[in-house]
Amino acid sequence: MPVLPDCCNPGVALRVVLLLLAGITMGALLVAEHLAAWSTLMVANLSLASVTAGGALTSLCFLRPFVVGRSRVLQWSVGLGVPAAFMGLVGTVSIVLGAATPLEPWLWVGLRVLASVVASFAILNHFQLRARAYSPSLSEARLIALQARIRPHFLFNSLNTVLGLLRSDPRQAESTLQDLAELFRVFMRDTRELVPLSAEIETCRQYLAIETLRLNPRLHVRWALDNLPMDALVPSLLIQPLIENAVHHGIEPLAVAGQIEISGRLRVDRIRIEIINPLPPKGLGSGRMGNQMALSNVRERLMLLFDMEAELRMDTEGDRFRLTLDFPYRSERRGRHD
Repeated sequence: MPVLPDCCNPGVALRVVLLLLAGITMGALLVAEHLAAWSTLMVANLSLASVTAGGALTSLCFLRPFVVGRSRVLQWSVGLGVPAAFMGLVGTVSIVLGAATPLEPWLWVGLRVLASVVASFAILNHFQLRARAYSPSLSEARLIALQARIRPHFLFNSLNTVLGLLRSDPRQAESTLQDLAELFRVFMRDTRELVPLSAEIETCRQYLAIETLRLNPRLHVRWALDNLPMDALVPSLLIQPLIENAVHHGIEPLAVAGQIEISGRLRVDRIRIEIINPLPPKGLGSGRMGNQMALSNVRERLMLLFDMEAELRMDTEGDRFRLTLDFPYRSERRGRHD
């Protein structure tokens, strides 16, 4: 887990500003003896902190790709040192310009540099705790994998499909077994890893190829992904569980054929992916618990990676259910530590 949050993210910057505002307000309330002194302290400290925070966030935004993945000592040094350096620079400039200080000027600067280190340490720990809150524990991750990704009925049904093909179409049976083995290799991957969108789409195609054999002729799939940048990085198993839900909750309960539509497009620097499946007649659905479980898991992973920049929406249009993923286009490789 990286020490530095994504300082380029507006949600991260907003949280930093709110945390600083809360800290400065509490500090001024503890020190000020009356309202006038409190307002004076707030103005002085807010002006100093805003310039420092703006410069530090901008610098960390550019430095983070070079620091993440290195030793934690280096990450902490950068995370604490950059704000301290900006605070020292801003404080020194304000003294040179003639700002009045209640203490010796260099002592005044030193105390504010120390305060910036303490504040940076508290803020970085806040984001660390937040990341852990959104990251499932090992036991929970295994449970999610068993319940939402590696469905036992999917394995058994897939093996039965292969057995049915062994005599009639041995080549198809061999190809299906290869797809199944590759799927389970992906299922066992650390879901914190970022993978190219092309790899995630290939996983979805392999899954749907197996399900199409099993549900033939009831399952039809329409792809429209030509306008997507396949080098975009996404969390492993971000889209596949959503397509699995579309099959499990939209196609399996139907007595007639149904179609799943998977489309995507790039708008400026944002990727939008839509998955549309039919809604089964009332009373024939397999329940919403599994559906909500997978959606909650995907939403939390999007929040952890993209914060406020990502969105997961659901809506219905007549007898169709539409799910929309919207997130920023990122192509730099960050690995499992991001």
